[in-house]
Amino acid sequence: MKIIETAIPGPLIIEPRVFGDARGFFMETWNDAVFREAGLDLAFVQDNHSRSEKGVLRGLHFQNPGPQGKLVRVTNGAVFDVAVDLRKDSPHFGKWIGVELTAENKRMFWVPEGFAHGFLTLEDDTDFLYKCTAPYAPQSEHTLAWDDPSVGIEWPVANLAPIISEKDAKGLALADVPAF
Repeated sequence: MKIIETAIPGPLIIEPRVFGDARGFFMETWNDAVFREAGLDLAFVQDNHSRSEKGVLRGLHFQNPGPQGKLVRVTNGAVFDVAVDLRKDSPHFGKWIGVELTAENKRMFWVPEGFAHGFLTLEDDTDFLYKCTAPYAPQSEHTLAWDDPSVGIEWPVANLAPIISEKDAKGLALADVPAF
C-alpha cells in the first residue's frame, strides 16, 4: 500500500494495492501486520456503514472524551471527506484537509483522534464505511459547524444547499467546541 502524508500531520491518505482482471478486483482494506509495519498500530472496536444520496453532508463529528480514530473508505459512489484539527496545542488547530474518496479510486483516509470528521456525498447511493478505534458514545459526541467561516472548508457544493440533519444544523463554532 502507499501512504500519502497530508499538509496536517496525522491524517493520511492510503492507497491499497489493487489486483484486477476481467473478473473484477481484489484488495486488502485492513491487514494488522501491514498497517503496523507502516507505523499505524491501530486497534479497531467498531465498524460502521452509511448510505446517502447525493448532496448529503454528515458531520463534522467528534467525541470528547473518548475520541475515535477512523479509517474511512467508499465502496459505492463518491464523497468529499474532511478532517479538521481540534488539537488546541497543534500549530494546525482549526485547519482542515479534504480528500475525494470514490469507489473507483479505492483510497482510504485515516482520521486520527483529535480531529472532527465529516463528508459530503457527490453521487447518489454512496456507501461509506469506516472502522473506529473507540466505541460510539453519544454522551460524548459533538458537532463542529460544517460551515464555520473561521474554519473555511471549501465544500464542493456549488450553489446548492447540502442536505444536513437537525443535529448537524446545530453544530458549534470552532471557538465553542471542546477541543482536545
